[in-house]
Amino acid sequence: VDSREFLTFNQELLVLLKAGLPIVQSLDTILQKGAKGKLAEILNEVREDIKGGASLSDALEKHSRFFSQLYIATIRAGERTGDLPQTIRRYLTFLKRIEGFRKKVISAFIYPAILITVAFFAVTLLLVYVVPTFSKIYADAGSQLPLPTQILIAFTTMLQRYILLVVGIIITAIAFFRRWGMTDQGRFLIDGWKLRIPYVGNLLNNYAVAGFSRTFATILGSGIPIVEALKMSVGTLNNKVLERKLLEAIISVEEGTMLSTALERVKIMPPLALRMLGVGETTGALEEMLGEISDYFEEEIDRKLHILTTAIEPAVMIVMGVIIGGIII
Repeated sequence: VDSREFLTFNQELLVLLKAGLPIVQSLDTILQKGAKGKLAEILNEVREDIKGGASLSDALEKHSRFFSQLYIATIRAGERTGDLPQTIRRYLTFLKRIEGFRKKVISAFIYPAILITVAFFAVTLLLVYVVPTFSKIYADAGSQLPLPTQILIAFTTMLQRYILLVVGIIITAIAFFRRWGMTDQGRFLIDGWKLRIPYVGNLLNNYAVAGFSRTFATILGSGIPIVEALKMSVGTLNNKVLERKLLEAIISVEEGTMLSTALERVKIMPPLALRMLGVGETTGALEEMLGEISDYFEEEIDRKLHILTTAIEPAVMIVMGVIIGGIII
């Protein structure tokens, strides 16, 4: 389901429910506006299920391939509390915050990605086309070339001759690596390597925990019990190593341990965030404190991303200068 269509549907549903229309009439109104595509097909089926006596959450759950478990649980919680518009509003706020933050992270890497791509193709063109052209001139002159020049010419000649084979090997290796990375063992090892990368690993950990905190706060605000809310939030970490640590923490919480203590044992959050979480548990303001923790992580990520993206440009320029300077010399 297209994310923009899904967001628009929820906004329209919220307005209609606040106006006092029942679910079926709200869906009828949305569909009569001429909605098309996969979402419209699903909503037609959902409407028929509701007419047959199913709740909105049960009707949506039949299409769990298209609706996240978080969304279905949010709707179910709203049905339990009798305040469905409020839970939908909270979910929309969550969705906009997460989407806005994700776009900010992606946009931060667009310029460095373009810079690295252009640098790669520039060096490849130099090695595959420019250097072999000059090497023919040197060969025709019949002069004795220095050893570094002979090594460079031999390397570029080999690269030019076997470039298709090299590209084929690289594509095959990437395909094999991606396939291995989809297995449980491969994904676990790769996620572990990601977290151990200097500077970037800490950035990825903070990004995962920021998303988890925001999701966990949203689920708690919908009236879901803490253990169930934790289990529903596990997948938002998107890292098998962190997910395993969180599952260990959930077991401790089920045994009666405080959430902040359980998370401290598995070392997912930094000390400051854990202290904030402990205050939230003590004062009964856990949902609000989780929101503060997410804001703290997002600001930290924003600061580190700025440092990283600022450092990438001169780093690429230095590497390019060294490579091209070495070729020229």
